[in-house]
Amino acid sequence: MATESAGVDLPAIVTLLGAAVIAVPVFKRAGLGSILGYLAAGLAIGPFGLGLFSDPMAILHVAELGVVMFLFIIGLEMQPSRLWSMRRDIFGLGLAQVLLSMGLLCLVGLALGYPFAPSLVAGTGFVLTSTAIVMQMLEERGDISAPKGQRIVSILLLEDLAIVPLLALVAFLAPGAPDITMVDRAMGVGIGLGAILALILAGRYLINPVFSLLAAARAREVMTAAALLIVLGAALWMQLGGLSAAMGAFLAGVLLSESSYRHQLEADVEPFRGLLLGLFFLAVGMALDLAVVAENWRLILISVVAFTSLKMMAIYAVARIFKASHREALERLVLMAQGGEFAFVLYSAALSVGLITASDNAVLSAIIILSMVMTPLFVLAHDRLLPKPVVSTDGLPAPEDDGDAVLLIGFGRFGQVVSQPLLARGHRVTIIDSDPEAITTAGNFGFKVYFGDGTRLDILRAAGAAHARAVIIGIDNQGAAVRIAHMLHEECPLIPVFARSYDRRHSIELIKAGVSAPIRETYESALNLGADLLRHFGEEEEAVAQTLADVRLRDADRFALQLAGDITAGRALIIGNAGMAMENSG
Repeated sequence: MATESAGVDLPAIVTLLGAAVIAVPVFKRAGLGSILGYLAAGLAIGPFGLGLFSDPMAILHVAELGVVMFLFIIGLEMQPSRLWSMRRDIFGLGLAQVLLSMGLLCLVGLALGYPFAPSLVAGTGFVLTSTAIVMQMLEERGDISAPKGQRIVSILLLEDLAIVPLLALVAFLAPGAPDITMVDRAMGVGIGLGAILALILAGRYLINPVFSLLAAARAREVMTAAALLIVLGAALWMQLGGLSAAMGAFLAGVLLSESSYRHQLEADVEPFRGLLLGLFFLAVGMALDLAVVAENWRLILISVVAFTSLKMMAIYAVARIFKASHREALERLVLMAQGGEFAFVLYSAALSVGLITASDNAVLSAIIILSMVMTPLFVLAHDRLLPKPVVSTDGLPAPEDDGDAVLLIGFGRFGQVVSQPLLARGHRVTIIDSDPEAITTAGNFGFKVYFGDGTRLDILRAAGAAHARAVIIGIDNQGAAVRIAHMLHEECPLIPVFARSYDRRHSIELIKAGVSAPIRETYESALNLGADLLRHFGEEEEAVAQTLADVRLRDADRFALQLAGDITAGRALIIGNAGMAMENSG
């Protein structure tokens, strides 16, 4: 920073936080994602933008702790049994992708006229995907726990493991490498395995007793310090053993995944993880040397396109070989097509042993950073251009007109319950739903559910809406429920329509659309809970019943006023706890 303060560099901290707070919401609102916002903010305030920072690599080294903490939290979600079940994906799918990508990507350097060893190192660095970017995107898309997300996590874990033999490969390819004996290599492997074994033993026999003592002391700040100590201590220990810090944090998380202190650890580490991971992306944006890009733009452009294209081909080919669908393979290749943070480690090692020059290192780092910057754009293009998946309806029955039955649209948690009193009294119910999986599951429990989209008029007609005894709209999509109500009111105005509503506003919209009696989905359950509490406090049953009747009457009167006026009408009918009426849209 141009301005320094004594002690803590407050201007630098304020600038970093301000850049993130401004850029990330803007980019997310524009549909570009938070990662691209961080990268753009870093580029803007870095040495090649406004010049507010001069040493982005120093920030990057600190911010890499965000990746470490992220992997610790991922490890907490993976019990050892679950990790064991992923072994085929880790050592099959992951290893196949790494080996095929290495073979293809080293061809880029050879085609550009570089010797074999630097070409192999350059291509191998690009093989190592950015754990930070991919995991953040999986989290934002809600796919970490999904099977397709778990397969990507498996590949990332294998790549983290691969950094160890790859660093050994760099040492082997270096000038003078024959001086390294097999004993030295065996010793390196033994130290790494010993570090893993020691960490497993500590996680199994040491950490839980320590946390029990700390919990008994009831010192929250010490518990937080202990959580950070575990994450950073495990990372440091694995680094000392020649392995990656991220791998150590992940292993520590796995070992603690079945601990009774798991949720406490996650809550303590999460704020640091989010802050440092954001700082990591800011630092990557700052580190993009525009001068190097301008000087070598042809070489960098060719390399980025070639590396990215060949890696995409390798990812897609391996995905299809391992039986992934075309759609999943495409999503995987746009998520994993970039180089990653471990490439900087590999290139630094290659520079230190004389395999590549300082100029080569700068160009390769620019290639990696540009590929990181492009990833959110690839994902955005994928999500916007790829057609939405076509739902397979093979084997699912189409709606049929069951005469004068009750038509129930939507068979989720609400529809399942509302069907029970009707079926119990012998009323025929025709049920339609648009979720094939839910239809199949319902069939296993003895329900006949037809496949159909209730927002389509032709489907409603086929299901017998025109002469149904009544129609129940039980879906949870507020807008779709109102559209269905409008269609029914226009097409069959004499058929009574009942609907589930989300809140008072939604109820008003449904009534205006022709629904005779919308039922708020939480209203009765909330009243029942309130009645149970009154009984728990010793109130007489008669007093409980009278109170509920009074609340229902007040609510009905208020709703009538809101229906005639607006949502603020009838505020005086609310029983507040601060001596005045409080607005409540529930």
